[in-house]
Amino acid sequence: MKLSVFTVSAPDLTPEELAAAAKEAGIHGIEWRYKDVPADAAGEAPSFWRNNLCSIPEQGGAAEWDRFKAAADSQGLVSLSVTPYLSVGDLEATERVLAAARHIGASYIRLAVPGYNRTRNARELFDEGLAYLRQAAPLCKEYGVKGLIETHHNTISASASAAYRLVESFDPDTIGVLYDPGNMVYEGYENYRFGMELLGPYLAHVHVKNAVWKPSEEDGVWSAGWSPLFQGIVSWKQVIEDLQAIGYDGYLGVEDFSSQFGTKDMLRHYADHISRLL
Repeated sequence: MKLSVFTVSAPDLTPEELAAAAKEAGIHGIEWRYKDVPADAAGEAPSFWRNNLCSIPEQGGAAEWDRFKAAADSQGLVSLSVTPYLSVGDLEATERVLAAARHIGASYIRLAVPGYNRTRNARELFDEGLAYLRQAAPLCKEYGVKGLIETHHNTISASASAAYRLVESFDPDTIGVLYDPGNMVYEGYENYRFGMELLGPYLAHVHVKNAVWKPSEEDGVWSAGWSPLFQGIVSWKQVIEDLQAIGYDGYLGVEDFSSQFGTKDMLRHYADHISRLL
């Protein structure tokens, strides 16, 4: 297994700074965040989801894409993924992301999945999500870039088995699953190896983060929140043992939202700890 970093978790570094820090930490690949920085966020302190300095602009073209490719190439790193925040059914935006991914030599993009918030029936949302994947899959094949859906809370693919139900009819060389145990603390937990075995060839990538459940001091109601990488509910020792057991040889991509360390220290901490587990 190799190590990567999703740049959403490195908001204070430019692409060039991030690539150099990743190389120094012993990381092998970069998952580039694909999202515009809001105009009103430009003067803010760097943050994960607003003024993120390490994001490919959505309305950019080859000139902008070249900067990110060059940043990775200069350090001998792989541009592993272009990771957007797409909407179900938006094929025009999906194709733009695929074009960016092909241009920089990335293997993956993240596709959209319907959210779930009790306002629409789950079966209706499943049909909508499946229809989108059926339209996106030929585009992925045309561009030679695999489309991944993520196990993510508050969506119809919160668990491995729910994600498998969406992808099982597709060619696993075209459509796959981004397996995220940290998200599954919030919702969707299943025995790790069970989920991995079920996904089989659809298991394409793994994200590394962590979370915990805590009761509110005000009313005792429990809720989940992000935690340091190796201090939460996810046992990364167990996850890696299970990945090894099923023969997974892909990337482990850090996506740490805990702010336990500054970005460069976080990358070193992640790489050192995961390397020992491996």
